[in-house]
Amino acid sequence: MKCDPNNNTCKGNCPCKEYCPLGSALKLIGGKWKIPILCALSQDGTTRYNELLRKLRGITNTMLASSLKELEADGLIYRRQYLEMPVRVEYEITDFCTDLLPILAQLAQWGVQTHKSK
Repeated sequence: MKCDPNNNTCKGNCPCKEYCPLGSALKLIGGKWKIPILCALSQDGTTRYNELLRKLRGITNTMLASSLKELEADGLIYRRQYLEMPVRVEYEITDFCTDLLPILAQLAQWGVQTHKSK
């Protein structure tokens, strides 16, 4: 199967270097921590930074901060900072991310089926 550069679709292995929709999607959610962050926010709703840090066992402060910045820059989460002392920051998923959640649920179901078959 080949990539069709005329309509920018990725079919099977995508040799097209200019554009691959799957590659674009994976850039947004790829990495070890972005999906767990999105799942935590989708399950718990609006969440403060330190609460996220506690929920995501094993994530470093630096990794959480950089992942949140990337997710915000890509439009998957909102960051709300309150003018209080100490500063209070909350995160929540965007409508753009809400569209992604059923896809992640399907991927999780596939993971469960794959795990059972091994």
